[in-house]
Amino acid sequence: MSFDGFSTDEAESLSEWVDRAIHRRRSVRAYRSTPVPSQDVDAILEAARWAPSPHNSEPWRFVVLRSAEPKERLARAMGERWVVDLTGDGWTQEAIDQELHKSFGRITESPVVVVVCLTAEGLDVYPDPVRQNAESMMAAHSVGSAVQNMMLTAYARGLATGWMCAPLFCPETVVEALGVSSELAPQGLITIGYPDSWPKQRKRLPMDELIVDLG
Repeated sequence: MSFDGFSTDEAESLSEWVDRAIHRRRSVRAYRSTPVPSQDVDAILEAARWAPSPHNSEPWRFVVLRSAEPKERLARAMGERWVVDLTGDGWTQEAIDQELHKSFGRITESPVVVVVCLTAEGLDVYPDPVRQNAESMMAAHSVGSAVQNMMLTAYARGLATGWMCAPLFCPETVVEALGVSSELAPQGLITIGYPDSWPKQRKRLPMDELIVDLG
């Protein structure tokens, strides 16, 4: 059968491609230094724009870092904040230094970094905290949908991505380091580039442990 203007053959081909992209996409932590074409970055951001959102509010904003200086500024600021947390957790200085080195490299050596932020602009406002929290949760869920669109679109162009949620633990630090509006709430950052290699597929839980089928 066909749908949405696609012929049967086109629909089958699209289904196969989507299945393949979902199963083969990987989180990558090391990239080649090859620049990412601007048109590919634009296409990735355009895909994010078409994700579903509550009330069609589009509660996402994207801060794009392409040059070395802002990436290094962000990595250093987040690293300094992380030291405080890890020290409080009882980590040794040697272990902290190792983690900071890896994290700094993941950010600064990525050709493109997109900081994904949540905005309350366009969201409904409720007088009680329960419904307001639900509204905020819906918005956060839609940000996840936007990120998935980004990652699959990158994969379609031979690019890899990595999703880092560290900004959730230090949103004020990220906002200050980048000099963006305090109305933005950083949710994570997406690294984009051509991978050094594609990681091996990790095992997933079997479906019978994930599904509650009530018929």
